Amino acid sequence: MDSTLIEQEVIDEIARCCGVVEQVAKITESAMNGELDFKESLARRVGLLKGTPVSVLELELCRGLKKLGFQLALSLVSVKGITSFWLKAYCGIGGFLPLAKYVKSELGLDFAYANQLEVSQDGTVLEGRTFGPIVDGTRKAELLDVIAQSCNVGVNQVIAVGDGANDLPMLGVAGLGVAFNAKPRVQEQAQVCLNQPSLLYVLTLLGLTETEIAELLL
Repeated sequence: MDSTLIEQEVIDEIARCCGVVEQVAKITESAMNGELDFKESLARRVGLLKGTPVSVLELELCRGLKKLGFQLALSLVSVKGITSFWLKAYCGIGGFLPLAKYVKSELGLDFAYANQLEVSQDGTVLEGRTFGPIVDGTRKAELLDVIAQSCNVGVNQVIAVGDGANDLPMLGVAGLGVAFNAKPRVQEQAQVCLNQPSLLYVLTLLGLTETEIAELLL
């Protein structure tokens, strides 16, 4: 989801609200480049958010949505009628659960998976920890397989899009792995690189012309 389905890194936006954005963004960059283990980087970044009011999550959902990049194949339900070859379920993987749930609802996605932030017992502040399964590179690849099975298709019928090093396992097992405005390491290893301003261009990989894409948006 982060920097792909939406333009931002969710954790960086939360950090911006509590004055630690530079520290968090630096760790995020290292993780995206594959210089730092994802689980370690997540623990360090979330630790910097300890004591942040939970209301920040709701604030970002309202403020941040104006900046979200919604022009993408995931939002185009009409794509389902184009071909039966490609996976007919659209999902968001990554980020944090509150925003993932909102995006899932807004875009009509079939699935959404994300990391969960632990909240204090009184429900007012973040504890600086996550709980539940960590959606790292290995987990993303596993979820891709789970989603494919639930839709009765093979992983070779799935298009996966990502931009960071922790997306590589997922991109590697998908029928088509797309590096979207990705980090250098990801562009080197992905099957296809898409360096465009919008995810809408994923439709060109399905063989659609610009005219056909324009007609879909009518």
